[in-house]
Amino acid sequence: MIPDTELRPMIEADWPQVAAIWAEGIATGQATFETEPPSEAVFDATRRPEGRFVAEHDGDVVGWAALSPVSSRPCYAGVAENSVYVGSSARGFGVGTALMRELVTTAAAAGIWTIQTSVFPENATSIALHERVGFQIVGRRELIAEVGGVWRDTLFLELRLTS
Repeated sequence: MIPDTELRPMIEADWPQVAAIWAEGIATGQATFETEPPSEAVFDATRRPEGRFVAEHDGDVVGWAALSPVSSRPCYAGVAENSVYVGSSARGFGVGTALMRELVTTAAAAGIWTIQTSVFPENATSIALHERVGFQIVGRRELIAEVGGVWRDTLFLELRLTS
């Protein structure tokens, strides 16, 4: 990881930089079906309270990761979806890997038994990152949703933390 980079829990003051990094990911066309970052209130309401981290370097947020519940049904209480984004200036330095390892450790301690995510098949970097921390591709969702008038596939990945 970039020297002098600290992983820490996300705080409210981080939101502008978190949203800016998310917008960078959206601009690539390979990160998400979203077309703009949500408001801070929507982000807060749709993410688990534990498992929100940033990577900070020289006072700037250079990456973030968070967990979202996948369902309100009690039987899925231990299943979460992850998001991880790294700013363009910090890509390729292990920031994403460090954030994901922290997320996995926190998820396990919180009683989460499965973390899942969907990734565009063309996003080889994200697929490699998830596989590096133990995720496996378990399926392909064909033409699952559209963005910019184009229907896209996603690969469905999961990490089982307990059996």
